[in-house]
Amino acid sequence: MRRAVVPAATVAGLLALWQLAVVAGLIPNFLLPSPAQVVSALVADAPLLTSHAATTLAEAALGLLIGCAVGFAFAVLMDRFEMLYLAFSPLITVSQTIPTVAVAPLLVLWFGYGLMPKVVLIVITTFFPVTVSLVAGFRSVDPDMVDLMRTMNATSAQVFWQVKIPAAAEQFFSGLRISATYAIVGAVIAEWLGGFSGLGVYMTRVRKSFSYDKMFAVIMLISALSLALMGVVGVLQRICMPWKRAERN
Repeated sequence: MRRAVVPAATVAGLLALWQLAVVAGLIPNFLLPSPAQVVSALVADAPLLTSHAATTLAEAALGLLIGCAVGFAFAVLMDRFEMLYLAFSPLITVSQTIPTVAVAPLLVLWFGYGLMPKVVLIVITTFFPVTVSLVAGFRSVDPDMVDLMRTMNATSAQVFWQVKIPAAAEQFFSGLRISATYAIVGAVIAEWLGGFSGLGVYMTRVRKSFSYDKMFAVIMLISALSLALMGVVGVLQRICMPWKRAERN
């Protein structure tokens, strides 16, 4: 009960303070709309927002799937071959020091305004947490477990699937949660710089018309989509790691 009630009460309290501050005139309404105005804009533009959200969500889901596949492949190769780990570990880290906003215009220039630049940007932003978490998980495996499997004539594939994957699963899903939030943000950033539909395109249009209540409505929707993706990852984790439920019980 506390895990549900305390966060809900905190959010409700912050929204109430926000509403009171705007109504009392402590913050100019043209700079910061009240929560009631944001909800009203969200309801009024619900059909249009749903259409744009579907585009953003499709881009984020596709980019996240490809990013996970790329991250998984890199992690397996870096764990299997020490030279690849030494070669790519610093390069993967450096790739995350480049601002996303700086990369996005180049991707639009190279790939146009279609789906490709959005997906590529999402892949760039999502593969890193998956790769780092998986490599760390693979390297945290108890060596005695590997030696035990070797004495039982286990193959490298059996050691990988029966020892390393279960050991790294929890860290993998932790990285996947981070990547899920990055996917939505990456899609919106890519849409800012060019596109025909999506929440980023909608945000650009309402910003130019100074409709800040609609801007905040989009921000709320982006947060909701990120939380929804994180919830999906949580469900997948419970399905893929049944032994965790047994441990808790």
